[in-house]
Amino acid sequence: MIVLLPFFSIGERKNAWWVPRFWARSNLWFLKVICGTKHEVTGFENMPEGGYILAPKHQSAWDTFAFVPWWPDPVYILKRELKWIPLFGWFLMRMKMIGIDRGSRETAIKSINKGAGEAIKDGRQIVIYPEGTRRPPGAEPAYKAGIFHLYENLNVPVVPIAHVAGLFWPRRKFLRFPGTIKVEILKPIPPGLSRREFMAALISSTEEACDRLLLEVYDGPNPPPFPPIAEARIVELKKSAS
Repeated sequence: MIVLLPFFSIGERKNAWWVPRFWARSNLWFLKVICGTKHEVTGFENMPEGGYILAPKHQSAWDTFAFVPWWPDPVYILKRELKWIPLFGWFLMRMKMIGIDRGSRETAIKSINKGAGEAIKDGRQIVIYPEGTRRPPGAEPAYKAGIFHLYENLNVPVVPIAHVAGLFWPRRKFLRFPGTIKVEILKPIPPGLSRREFMAALISSTEEACDRLLLEVYDGPNPPPFPPIAEARIVELKKSAS
């Protein structure tokens, strides 16, 4: 950040995206070379033009940076304290990320609505993890209502993203496992659905794709160690299929 400060602080804001994109690609390259952890993405044709909401599954530190090279001009919703970090926080402000006060729900909602509305007008993509926190592969879904409020207020499509990165880079662990992280960009959910319809569509499309990817990895060559929750989910899926 110290070396690159002059480059991302001058000129148009969009030009500064090369900094995190270079960093993300470097991380992905090192993962491949050092750990043997590759990735494969399908469904790019499902990404609309202009402004919309991106809803990735959240399982690992991997999915916090790995998508950055693919998205045109994303906006992350994050805790405002990150903007107070020298240099890094300056970059977040430069890129107009949405900082929220997690101690006040009312203030947070107002900040999100205001920042997200401005971003959509600029044709940007709002990134929100529907479950809020990292969930282990195979765990019961725990989707929060926050994404629906955003979807309803902005009246734009939501693009779910499924993956099982948590198998290869488990949460709260130092270990990385070799193999291929498969990612599916799913079909957009159109605007205008009721809360029940929207949440049902989001959860079913995302979880069905994650289950399919879980089975692919499990039945594939040299699968990584499966945590107990993922093992239990595999048993359920195979039992229901028989």
